[in-house]
Amino acid sequence: MDEKFIHYPMVIGGDRVSTGSQDLIDPATGKVFATVALGTKADVDRAVAAAKQAQVGWGELTYGERSAAIMKFADALESHAEELAMLESKNAGKATKLTINGDIPFSVDNFRYFASICRRQEGAAAGEYIGGYTSMLRREPVGVVGAITPWNYPMNMAAWKIAPAIAAGNAIVLKPAPNTPITTIRMAEIALEAGLPEGLINIVTGGAEVGEAICTHPDVNMVSFTGSTRTGKRVAELASPMIKRVTLELGGKAPFVVFADADLEAAAQGAVVGAYVNSGQDCTAAARIYVQNEVYDQFLSRLVELSKQVKVGNPFDEDTDIGPLSSLAHLNKVRGYVEEARQQGIEVITCGEVPSEGFYFPPTILVNPPQKANCVQEEIFGPVVTIQKFSTEAEAIELANDTPYGLAASVWTLNVQKAMRMAKAIQAGAVWINDHIPIGSEMPHGGFKQSGIGKDLSHYALEEYTIVKHVAFDVTGDRRKPWHFTTFGKAD
Repeated sequence: MDEKFIHYPMVIGGDRVSTGSQDLIDPATGKVFATVALGTKADVDRAVAAAKQAQVGWGELTYGERSAAIMKFADALESHAEELAMLESKNAGKATKLTINGDIPFSVDNFRYFASICRRQEGAAAGEYIGGYTSMLRREPVGVVGAITPWNYPMNMAAWKIAPAIAAGNAIVLKPAPNTPITTIRMAEIALEAGLPEGLINIVTGGAEVGEAICTHPDVNMVSFTGSTRTGKRVAELASPMIKRVTLELGGKAPFVVFADADLEAAAQGAVVGAYVNSGQDCTAAARIYVQNEVYDQFLSRLVELSKQVKVGNPFDEDTDIGPLSSLAHLNKVRGYVEEARQQGIEVITCGEVPSEGFYFPPTILVNPPQKANCVQEEIFGPVVTIQKFSTEAEAIELANDTPYGLAASVWTLNVQKAMRMAKAIQAGAVWINDHIPIGSEMPHGGFKQSGIGKDLSHYALEEYTIVKHVAFDVTGDRRKPWHFTTFGKAD
């Protein structure tokens, strides 16, 4: 007799919709544990129609009314925090200490933040910028937002898209990653329970067919994507014929620069957390460590020692630091980079043991690879870090900037002037000094170069989901304006 699994439907226009079915795999065991609906272009059409209808009334609400509704939703999410944390750990393989203490509270905070700041959206104060006219600026909703989110932080990334979009007065159609859709679906269901309008938040699950339908739909006014740089380029290409507004938060290869005058113990602790957080499946993870010559050996020794203390295991064990990778395909990709490095003669230090079942990979250090090696230049997205030497500040800057990416970086030094010089010189959307990865709702997140365009988080994200409109009032009452003669008649 076939085993029956829990099935997760899509949420479209307030309805639970199941078109087709796809297995969901538990990363900790490699076995099927649930199924999810497999959406189609027709489902996208239905979702966009529902969003378009819902947006009309939602966009007409006052800022205060929208804020109150989103605050109520945030409270409802918080009341489901334990359930959501467990689902996230099961579906994505995340350690529960990360989902309970990080992912879920941050998502709730994101909704509360955008519910608060949407009440003070501002254009320019009224003023006379043209003689005889008073001008003002309005910020208006974009309309229907299409969003595509990744598998590494399923609930966080959905919150980063949904919260600013609906706070700005838009409705949204969101496609989560095919293998990690559960918490996103539950968010949409909880939104309905909390009283948000049907059709305001629509979740269409599936693969490339669904993503392409969202990007090309004529009634989708904006596309917001988080994922790989390769797919981001495809999203931009699909959206370009209709000149849709696009925001892209893409890959990263963050440098972690340690100077000889740094607090080396703090830096080593920061490197372990920054490199292995979420099993290294983080676009801001400390992927490339550069250490000044004088302290390189000392730092490497401590990094190895601490890396061997990282506990890899069952996500539901309280003492587990990092869980498995998200999928078998991704595990094979990470293995491939490490094996390639080994074949190239790069020293590989494997730190610790991992369970035999599931998609686990141990913390791994690649020692002194060539700067142009793939393991240095390309995003591995696993608990794998490279470590290299540098001599001077100028060399550190050159090495830090020597990738196609520019999402994040950190600098470790006790010299304030040096820290400020480095922060200015590094080409990245975020530069942390003496820490790595602190992110909050109030600060913008987005990259330079091939790490993307536009911002998530902060009031800058809210602006991404609005359109600025200039309104000019004639204050003279004159039928013939002073400038009319340039086209008709004579000057007065």
